[in-house]
Amino acid sequence: MRALVYMVSVLAVMGLAFWAYHENYRTKEALREVEQLRRDIARLSAELEVLNDEWAYLNRPERLRDLADINFDRLGLLPMSAEHFGRVDEVVFPVAPLGPIVNSVEVTGTISGVRP
Repeated sequence: MRALVYMVSVLAVMGLAFWAYHENYRTKEALREVEQLRRDIARLSAELEVLNDEWAYLNRPERLRDLADINFDRLGLLPMSAEHFGRVDEVVFPVAPLGPIVNSVEVTGTISGVRP
């Protein structure tokens, strides 16, 4: 009986050792993947920072003003002023079309207490 307990214990230890061995390599692989992702994030963050700086450089107001002046003949761009904006009451909003009348109801009776 004691031999059976020893044999089961040895097999359990071997099974746990096998499981720990595989978990160790899976953990190392996951750590390598995390490190690669961190490097990718750092690289992409640096690229994004450069692109934001380039965008800010290209959108400088004096540069855009110079471009508008250079291309005035083709584009006809003018500086914006308050006269270029309209009032809200001048805006024509589209009217939503009414759908067909379904399940109409015949109404007869009084309106505001007045009888016909």
